[in-house]
Amino acid sequence: MESMGEVLRSMNNSALRQRSRDLEQNLLNHPLVKQLQAEHPELDESRLRLHLSRLYQYVEESRHCANCPGLEKCPNDFQGHYSKLTVETVGGTADLYERKTACSLKIAQDNQDSIRKRIRSFYVDERVLNGGYDEIDIMGKDPRRVSAVNRIFDYITGAKENGLTSRGIYLQGSFGTGKTFLMCYMLHELAIAGYSGVIVYMPDFIEELKLIMMDNQKLKEMVDTMKNCDLLIFDDIGAENLNPWARDHVLGAILNHRMNRKPTFYTSNYPLDGLEKHLSITSKDGEEIYKGQRLMDRIAPFVDVIPLHGENQRGTVR
Repeated sequence: MESMGEVLRSMNNSALRQRSRDLEQNLLNHPLVKQLQAEHPELDESRLRLHLSRLYQYVEESRHCANCPGLEKCPNDFQGHYSKLTVETVGGTADLYERKTACSLKIAQDNQDSIRKRIRSFYVDERVLNGGYDEIDIMGKDPRRVSAVNRIFDYITGAKENGLTSRGIYLQGSFGTGKTFLMCYMLHELAIAGYSGVIVYMPDFIEELKLIMMDNQKLKEMVDTMKNCDLLIFDDIGAENLNPWARDHVLGAILNHRMNRKPTFYTSNYPLDGLEKHLSITSKDGEEIYKGQRLMDRIAPFVDVIPLHGENQRGTVR
């Protein structure tokens, strides 16, 4: 956008000087400038004339905002911001000051970015986290999901009103009934309330552990993130191929740290007793019932089991 100063500097003959005076007068007579004068009668016109460039910027950016083309195509000098003028009296003289102010679209975008920064995912498709959520669609997709969905809604409401407890949720259901989607919805809603969250897709997480087990720093950072986030979700637990080290020294350490401190959530095709049997078997040592029970002692007492019924929604448009 051409600045007022550039317009005035280009006028070097009498005709252009007259045009300059006309532009100046038109600017001073603009409804926005007149409104500013009406709201601040203490502001002398002489002070306005000293700040013609600010007035020009103010009027032009107001026009752009009135015909907003969207945040990505914002024509203002500072994308997503407009010039806001204020009048302040310093040393007995009222003067005009300008500051850049974020518009509603920019504020909304920053809020969404802030929400996304509170949520981390390990091996979970980001499209599930960022696809948007419609509560009516969540409720109406399959009537058999209503009971489970209501309990998720109740949990979210309770956490927003009363804060988090150390108790999580074990969401159990068959393939494609929307377990991951509901947990991501919960993460999103509680991120809006200021809570941090991590969701971990268990089959890929366990495979990745095999690759980074010798990278102590990366492993520590990952485990510490899971230990310390406000909400932790182990997605599709029971579908992974466990080894003793991943079960006892990684998963066990995370759960041991969180129990009685912060809530942990799970989605699984298994009921709790089926998960215990799964956790008792590793690819190396076969069945170790005691070790499976020990891990379940860090899961079962700290969750409410919610069965999720419904049709397989995979492959359908949500």
